[in-house]
Amino acid sequence: MEFALLGWPVDEPRLRLDYRRFSYAGKFVTGKTGIAVVRGEPPADHESTSVDSLGPLPEDLSESEFDDGILAAVAFNADRTDPKALWLRYLTVRSDLRGSGLELGPRLAAFIKARAAERGYTTVRIAVNNVFSYHALYKSGFAATGRETGLAELILEAPTDAQANVSMSTYQCGLDQFRKREGLSDAEETFLQEHESVDPPEPIHTGRSAQHVDSGVSNPPGTSE
Repeated sequence: MEFALLGWPVDEPRLRLDYRRFSYAGKFVTGKTGIAVVRGEPPADHESTSVDSLGPLPEDLSESEFDDGILAAVAFNADRTDPKALWLRYLTVRSDLRGSGLELGPRLAAFIKARAAERGYTTVRIAVNNVFSYHALYKSGFAATGRETGLAELILEAPTDAQANVSMSTYQCGLDQFRKREGLSDAEETFLQEHESVDPPEPIHTGRSAQHVDSGVSNPPGTSE
């Protein structure tokens, strides 16, 4: 697997994801954000979903129009009021790889956090709307801020050159925000019960087992979506 930076917002990169496999697929074709990806093949012992098992495509759309080999992707741009802060706007993992133990989402977030430091950013932020994403971002070195967006998403952030300061109390305060919400799924209810009064997860160690590269890919402005 390879972690690759396709470009910063100024490069206007575009990525055509299969909307049957990825959430937020339409957010990666606008050219308005930077993009980084995990691409390649998952481990041989992982049981991947065959394309043939997915729903049919419209007659005017073919498989060849999607970018091949993408396992996870993140779109990001600078904060409008804080030029030293980078927002991770959309983070998506291929549907059959979610919960696989590969930690693709946390590892990709940690990857772009490190690249943001090289770019001169001092802080990375992300807003999440579910408890699983909240928990996963703690593995990337993020921590809850106690703030929410207007859409009731919890905001997490981390310094680009270090792990955020984390504590059980702050972690649990974020979980408590989800516990107060109505309409939680059975899986969310179970997760929250199992994580009552526990410490936040340990940050992942990205190491160098996967290749980290600059792809050099920067689609020209005006490329068809």
